[in-house]
Amino acid sequence: MSLSEEFTVYLRDQFSALGTIEIKRMFGGAGIYFGGKIFALGDNDCLYLKAAPDQRQKFQKAGCKPFEPWPGHVMAGYWTVPVDVQEDRDQLAQWAREALMAAPAKPRRRSGSK
Repeated sequence: MSLSEEFTVYLRDQFSALGTIEIKRMFGGAGIYFGGKIFALGDNDCLYLKAAPDQRQKFQKAGCKPFEPWPGHVMAGYWTVPVDVQEDRDQLAQWAREALMAAPAKPRRRSGSK
C-alpha cells in the first residue's frame, strides 16, 4: 500500500471544486477528509469514495470495485471512482458530496478523554 506525492498533489487539485481537503497518511495509504469527516481513501495511487449501502449499485453499474486492502478482505464501504468522474472536478465534487453524506459524523470525545 502506498500513496505517491504526485497522486496526493493530483487529488488536492481534482477535489478543488469541493474545497480544501485534508489528506492524512494511514497504513501506507491515506484517509481523505473534508470538514473533519473521512469520505475517501487513497491507496496504491487509487481513489476510493465512501458509499452508503443504497449508493453501491451506482458504483457497481459504473464498473467500480470495492476497496480490497489485501486479497480476500473486501471493504464494501469504499469504491473506486470511474475515470471520467475522477477527471472531471465538478462531477467528482458531486460524487464527493454524496460520499460525505455516507460518511460517519465526526466522533465526539468522551468526557474524561484527552
